[in-house]
Amino acid sequence: MSLATDRFGQPVGHDLDGWQIPPRPDGRLREGHYCRLEPLEAARHGSSLWQAWQQPDPHFPEDDGHARWTYLGGRPFNDKASCEAWLSRMAADIDLVCYAVVDRDSGDALGMATYLRIVPAEGALEIGHLSFAPRMARTPLSSEALSLMIEHAFALGYRRVEWKCDALNAPSRRAAERLGFRFEGVFRQHRVVSGRNRDTAWFAILDTEWPALQRAHRRWLAPDNFDAVGRQRQALSRLTSLLAASGTTET
Repeated sequence: MSLATDRFGQPVGHDLDGWQIPPRPDGRLREGHYCRLEPLEAARHGSSLWQAWQQPDPHFPEDDGHARWTYLGGRPFNDKASCEAWLSRMAADIDLVCYAVVDRDSGDALGMATYLRIVPAEGALEIGHLSFAPRMARTPLSSEALSLMIEHAFALGYRRVEWKCDALNAPSRRAAERLGFRFEGVFRQHRVVSGRNRDTAWFAILDTEWPALQRAHRRWLAPDNFDAVGRQRQALSRLTSLLAASGTTET
């Protein structure tokens, strides 16, 4: 891209010819091959999510259903009633657009994902408040859910989709890079979470990067990329890392 200058000869950002401020995400049902993103409703999804989140993470032998919340400030509920009350507050927050991730085969809600820090005037939003149950591990549900959210944001006209996580949260950082988010740096002493310091790692996908990444996502999610027992034949991380390594938007 050629360098733009103003009338004083100072370098400036390129003009956004034709770009218009996008609407907020509408929170409507999103359908994938493996999952549905349903607008979060405590009455509809609370019981299923409570049961799914009760399951321990097999990576942590001592887990009692709390391990996956460590980097989110701790699990904000201890029983089904308080879980449903928390979900009601999340769904009612006008600054958020919250989804339940529903397994299309079983009909069970197994996780949640949210649009937050939505700034239409800047064409930017973040995907966060992610909490996926162990039943989603090693299945395409979580990747498809996030791919649907990224796709919807760019279809609306957003220029930038962000992912932020605790810099010490290695699984979240790997997930971001696997999906094609590019690492942009660490904000040191960015937040205080549960009385502890949090340095925050920032990642993003730009609208110019998404078309090639979208093709990679669709190639990975295609049913013929999985064998009879659900094992992937080609890894999404390989497809997206090839794009990142080449610095190209073609795939």
